[in-house]
Amino acid sequence: MSTGKLIDLGGNRVPEAEEAASRLALPRFEPGWVWLVGAGPGDPGLLTLHALNALRQADVVVYDALVDETVLQFANPRARLEYSGKRGGKPGPKQRDISAKLVELARAGKRVLRLKGGDPFVFGRGGEEALALVDAGIPFRLVPGVTAGIGGLGYAGIPVTHRDTNHAVTFITGHMAGGDVPEHLDWPSIARGSPVIVLYMALSHLSRIADLLIANGRAAHEPVALVRNATLKDQQVLETTLGSAAADVAAANFTAPAIIVIGEVVKLRDGLDWLGALEGRVLKRDPLNLRAKKDVG
Repeated sequence: MSTGKLIDLGGNRVPEAEEAASRLALPRFEPGWVWLVGAGPGDPGLLTLHALNALRQADVVVYDALVDETVLQFANPRARLEYSGKRGGKPGPKQRDISAKLVELARAGKRVLRLKGGDPFVFGRGGEEALALVDAGIPFRLVPGVTAGIGGLGYAGIPVTHRDTNHAVTFITGHMAGGDVPEHLDWPSIARGSPVIVLYMALSHLSRIADLLIANGRAAHEPVALVRNATLKDQQVLETTLGSAAADVAAANFTAPAIIVIGEVVKLRDGLDWLGALEGRVLKRDPLNLRAKKDVG
């Protein structure tokens, strides 16, 4: 599991970081503790100050597959970096082994930073790892992060809520622990009751999930957007419809990691694609055509 990579930041960054932490009264990372920290969806600018503080103090950083390695450059130059990535359909360490490793390192007196993509408590198994630490008597701290289902969509110009489209949103995992479609969910209620649905880790099961939603009342022409490598420089956005999504994903060779959103909020991207605007896209002032509807009324 360990890569043993060391990062040399050089210069006087450690004193500067320590001074900033002191001014902000950020907590000291004590030996024998584990901090469960969210790294956000990828862009290092979305790190919280608590996350940066943890990186600067940690002795060991145990990081996930979805943590962009740019973030690791902020680590303590003396820290050991250990990769513990789990990706759907690919070999990786078992969850119990990761939890056991965190306990082992903490008992050895290390300052252990468990760095997870997004937010540790949003489909990140942070709760499982925290309970394993509690069971072993290891003190821990939680540092929330920006989750891809909000921040990643924001970088695509798609808000998860808008008062002209929805007052509720549902977040769903696209596969269970064993990799299966979560068919035990109340799909009829989700289809009828949630105007916006955000799917995590669902790309491989998108066809089946779309069928379940359509069978339970969602329109096949409902807008869908998929955001790959959200917030990173190589971010890609695929706009489609619920009925065509699986075929369009295959045709575009659109691969994971991707966050998926279903609902009328996708239309707002025509007016809110701020990254596209930086590259010359002309944004629509009225992407929902509300003015035309008011004129008709």
